[in-house]
Amino acid sequence: MKLEKHRVLPIIRAALKEDIGPGDITTTALVDKLASSKASILTNDDCVACGLEIAEWAMGAIDYSVRFKPNCNDGAFVGAGKELVFLDGHTASMLRAERTMLNFIAFLSGIATKTRQYVEKAKPYGVRILDTRKTMPLLRYLEKYAVATGGGVNHRMGLYDQVLIKDNHIVAGRSSLAVGKKLSLKELVEAARRKNVKGVIIEIEVSGVEEFNDAIAGKPDIIMLDNMSPSEVRACMEIRRLSRIKPVLEVSGGVSLDNIEDYAKTKVDSISVGSLTSSVKSIDLSMEIV
Repeated sequence: MKLEKHRVLPIIRAALKEDIGPGDITTTALVDKLASSKASILTNDDCVACGLEIAEWAMGAIDYSVRFKPNCNDGAFVGAGKELVFLDGHTASMLRAERTMLNFIAFLSGIATKTRQYVEKAKPYGVRILDTRKTMPLLRYLEKYAVATGGGVNHRMGLYDQVLIKDNHIVAGRSSLAVGKKLSLKELVEAARRKNVKGVIIEIEVSGVEEFNDAIAGKPDIIMLDNMSPSEVRACMEIRRLSRIKPVLEVSGGVSLDNIEDYAKTKVDSISVGSLTSSVKSIDLSMEIV
């Protein structure tokens, strides 16, 4: 996934405005506007670097004359104590951009680092790690970039690019589409297919083997196995093996670094992990003026 600058700049500008407001009164009081310095952005944690280009754009939004030299690319593993970025230029400009740059790198590197941990556990079994829509409002584009940087796979970006029939859709759909009749999961999948343009991916969530048998008859593209045990996942995979219908199978719910290998060993197609973005521990960074 390559970042599109025109999509990121409005986020950067809003972040800078939030932090600087009408002016950086500390820097203005203490630092001559023509003073120059060299500085380093250091990581105090082992991490997968992410957000360096965004930080460079943030620095450029304050002062294009400041030299911003990253020492690695996004996606590189960097050990604690190492320099991520070298800066050289107006001291006041670097101080104004400092916190916004660090916030972007720390947050996105945290996501990329956590994603890499999941990816490495699942990789021996050929299982893909997917993200979800459990993201911070307005930051989804950046968070999904960080997941991809860490080796994960972006699921859908929003409600507009893929059908995903979840438990509440099932309840609401049955109420809306067939008064007095309980529609099967097969019928709900078929209804979603009729009402969308050809080629739109149709996914449905199931919570047990009985529901899986109902859903697979509708020929969805993907079936999400929600909060199932590894043994239930194996049972669904065996049903698919014996069926002429071959949807992609996605495990979701209750997956952690402690149990992901139990699910990956089933060799299910993919595992979606909401905590990649919903429970992020930012990387500890600092900017030090030399």
